[in-house]
Amino acid sequence: MSENYIQSLFADRLGGDLFGKDTKIYKFEKIKRAKKTALAQNPGKELFDLGVGEPDEMAFPGVVSKMQNEIENPENRGYADNGIPEFKEAAAKYLERNFGVKDLDPAKQINHSIGSKPALAMIPAAYINPGDIILMTVPGYPVMGTHTKWYGGDVVNLPLKEKNNFLPDLAAIDDETKKRAKLLYLNYPNNPTGAAATEDFYKKVVEFAKENNIIVVQDAAYAALSYTEKALSFLSIPGALEVGIEIHSLSKAYNMTGWRLAFVAGNELVVSGFANVKDNYDSGQFIAIQKAGIHALQHPEITNEIKNKYKRRLGMLVDALNSTGFSATLPAGTFYLYVKIPKGIKKGKKFKSAEDFSQYLITEKLISSVPWDDCGSFVRFSATFETKGIEDEKRIVAEIKKRLSKTEFEF
Repeated sequence: MSENYIQSLFADRLGGDLFGKDTKIYKFEKIKRAKKTALAQNPGKELFDLGVGEPDEMAFPGVVSKMQNEIENPENRGYADNGIPEFKEAAAKYLERNFGVKDLDPAKQINHSIGSKPALAMIPAAYINPGDIILMTVPGYPVMGTHTKWYGGDVVNLPLKEKNNFLPDLAAIDDETKKRAKLLYLNYPNNPTGAAATEDFYKKVVEFAKENNIIVVQDAAYAALSYTEKALSFLSIPGALEVGIEIHSLSKAYNMTGWRLAFVAGNELVVSGFANVKDNYDSGQFIAIQKAGIHALQHPEITNEIKNKYKRRLGMLVDALNSTGFSATLPAGTFYLYVKIPKGIKKGKKFKSAEDFSQYLITEKLISSVPWDDCGSFVRFSATFETKGIEDEKRIVAEIKKRLSKTEFEF
């Protein structure tokens, strides 16, 4: 009896009384099931997981050691609330050293977050009323859109097309949408496309935001993993501090995914709004983790070593894929390759979608990828596959090339 009435009490944002009854299988669950089936049908054969979007190695020894020492420090036992000053100061110096962002006030223009995902989830609470709009690039990370809908807002997707270098066409947004829009979500370097924003594009973003009274939220989770000559921060653009914020994460650049540490930086009022919402969600990240994060931010050589590893692997994957007919190019940033799928197999199967091709790769080649069918059909290959060192990297990529070479794809 109790189950019946509880089922009827779920909020509409979760599906109301239909919560848990949706029979649709989402792509990541399909991938998980396909991997399990493929391994069961191919006992003893190696499956190469190029779909994983998190680092394959531990945080560096210095970071771990700092954490171990700080755990034993009694002064770190309490609530961190909106973060310790030392972490904010380290974040400000990090932005200046790595991206040329100067003169940020750590106390007013920076705040920590328990990872970038919670920050993205909380920001709509500060701005979205029913009927408001968030502009979001697709394909991409949906968290801000999900929470916007929970507050009664609407999501307008901005397609990232290859012909536009995977940058959104702001000029194509209609006047009514611009009038209702409050937030613009960007993510560069971009997941999944690997594209980077340019100074010219960011200048247009600043102008667009000012003209339409829109707040810019630039998700810079992969900013430190840039392979261009100079890593670019939105906050380094003149006028950016007047219109928005940037969110930086320690997950990808420092192998600290599970540590859950990020920071929000930029416009003082927007940071204040985020801090107010955050105050009502959590009591801050464990201070020992923040102090380990300070150590990480002060050691850019960690990121350089990680970046070199990914760039090496990505280069190897590009060569392997292109030798089998694909058109892969080294990304401007991230640890992903975003590759257009083949039409099918010559004199054989045709691929209806990226999801169709991704399932084929898992079941027939034991290679896992992530499909994207938002704007064309692409698959994302990640360079975070687990290895035992450089020689093992070479072995794995050679085997991937060998498996793909056995099939003549039609492009």
